[in-house]
Amino acid sequence: MRFSENGYYVEKYLKCANCGLLVYGPGIERHVHGRSGLFCSEWCVEWARLREEAGGGYVRLPIVQPKLPVEQAYRPGPRVSPPDLVMMNILDSTMVSICREMGILLMKTSYSTIFNEGLDFTCALADTKGDMIACAEFCPTMIGGMPILMKSCAQEIPFDTLKEGDVILHNDPYRGGLHCPEHTFFKPFFVDGELLGFAVCIGHIAEIGGMVPGAFCGEATEIFHEGLRVPPVKIKKAGVDVDEVWKLLLANTRTPRQNYGDLRAMIACVDLGVERIQQIVRKYGKDVFRQTCEDLMDYSERRMRAEIAAFPDGRYPFEDVIENDGIEAKPYTVAIDVFVQGDEVVADYSRSSPQARGPISATLGVSTGAVYNGMLHITDPSIPKNSGCFRPIRVVSPPGRVTNVDYPGPLVAGNTETHPRLANIVIGAMAACVPEQAMASESCTGTNFVFGGNHPDHDEYFACYDIMSGGWGGRFGEDGNDCVIAINGNCRFNPTEVFEARFPLMVENCELIPDSGGAGKWRGGLGYRRTLKVTKVPITGSQFSDRHEVKPWSLFGGLPGGNGGTLIRTAGSDGWTTVKELYGKVSTSKYANVRFEPGDRVLLITPGGGGYGDPKDRDPARVEEDLREGYVTPEAAARDYGHQG
Repeated sequence: MRFSENGYYVEKYLKCANCGLLVYGPGIERHVHGRSGLFCSEWCVEWARLREEAGGGYVRLPIVQPKLPVEQAYRPGPRVSPPDLVMMNILDSTMVSICREMGILLMKTSYSTIFNEGLDFTCALADTKGDMIACAEFCPTMIGGMPILMKSCAQEIPFDTLKEGDVILHNDPYRGGLHCPEHTFFKPFFVDGELLGFAVCIGHIAEIGGMVPGAFCGEATEIFHEGLRVPPVKIKKAGVDVDEVWKLLLANTRTPRQNYGDLRAMIACVDLGVERIQQIVRKYGKDVFRQTCEDLMDYSERRMRAEIAAFPDGRYPFEDVIENDGIEAKPYTVAIDVFVQGDEVVADYSRSSPQARGPISATLGVSTGAVYNGMLHITDPSIPKNSGCFRPIRVVSPPGRVTNVDYPGPLVAGNTETHPRLANIVIGAMAACVPEQAMASESCTGTNFVFGGNHPDHDEYFACYDIMSGGWGGRFGEDGNDCVIAINGNCRFNPTEVFEARFPLMVENCELIPDSGGAGKWRGGLGYRRTLKVTKVPITGSQFSDRHEVKPWSLFGGLPGGNGGTLIRTAGSDGWTTVKELYGKVSTSKYANVRFEPGDRVLLITPGGGGYGDPKDRDPARVEEDLREGYVTPEAAARDYGHQG
């Protein structure tokens, strides 16, 4: 990172040519196979060289995790006693409970439906190195991206300069963040004047300005179309609001009252986290707290290493296709090579397409979190979720690719749409290694529909970010789940009653789609369809989704899941059509600023999951049950399973 002389702005975002991490300081200049580049470490120089020489073959190089300055400055004290397993259990469960309580407070006090209904946030605790020491079961994409985000912030606001009552706000995707709607608040906690860590909340703010209400501009071509970016700043200093920051934030949104309520709820969330963890530290003592947190991370590392050590060594490749970026009607490949080497894994995205013109590219924080997400899905779920379990996993994502976007490329869908693709290709790659722990592709899309307008009952602008669910992939021994949010979320979709009460739309139908799950020995889960009717006033709608053209992939002889779709029926018309046909858009799944009049209808269709295993091997009793429940039609049962009605 190269800042201006006065420190007010970034002159250039400098990244490692191999792993894609931001480089603070001089870095390492090297020539690798005739090309010069800047690298963050000697490990990255050597990995880039070996990868080039291997030409797509197996590479083995014991990993060395990069260390940012905040980590390099950490000097642990001498251990005075062996790890206390009982204390580890008590502290871990207590800290997770604190994170859950933080989330409940945010859900109960927030204004927007994406928080109080969708639960699109995560809550965690971190130590003074920026490592995550505990988290609740909220959004995986935020959980995995948190350590990079925290450690990047520390380069601009050094942790040792923080005071009690300070609250830091940050949403810049290029500084270790995820995408612009994702706002991070973290508040330091002190005991007896000593900094011991942070309470952290990351949440999706539904409206942040930009080209479209709701921030998901399917036709953005640069970051400035996507809304206000906020570098790490103090929104509270020593417990006192920084009024100028508040005014700047709320002047750049269509819904200042709603945003004010949501931001206050997030601050209350970290306030509660600090209060609760201070009570715990005072109860057990600072030394016990610090040492036990280190022991917990070491324990998680050992558990993850033991899982990986059971995998056969080798290179496991996999790839998928994003059908278009909303700007150009061409596909983009997301590809990964997972190198298992003993008790370590290197996940390398180097074969992925160059970054797109449209907003499908992901930041490094998103791509890194996706690898962690995928690996956590195929390993023991009882491993405590902290930074320790990430240590045996090294992520390589060279800059300028769809998996590591360079400034000023747009990226809003990289977090919501591309992350689940990346987590799924990690699982797809590992299916060749541990087939009984993998699943076929899930829907991999949030079918993100955002809209806004002036509410007729309140004379106030409203904006909504509406996220939908799809089918999950079949897996060994079980069918995929129906209508579950994509793998990056753990979110819920808006209940019809809340949706209609808050916004001038009517939900005319909401139903599962028969045959949308891919056939297999264990079939994919079903997607669903929902029809929204605009009622009282015009709304401006935009969407970002995928899988309208490319089906969710299957495993081991299963069939792919069904496609999603979006159809429009204008008032007075009897026919359904796409935005591509109606308004000349490039894509049916990605568009911006379509005006819907009262009486217009929008039909949103979510994809189903892929099937696992040969459909001919499916238990006939399961086929009969699917027929009774209406999950599969008689025609599909005969065609795919050979069922004789």
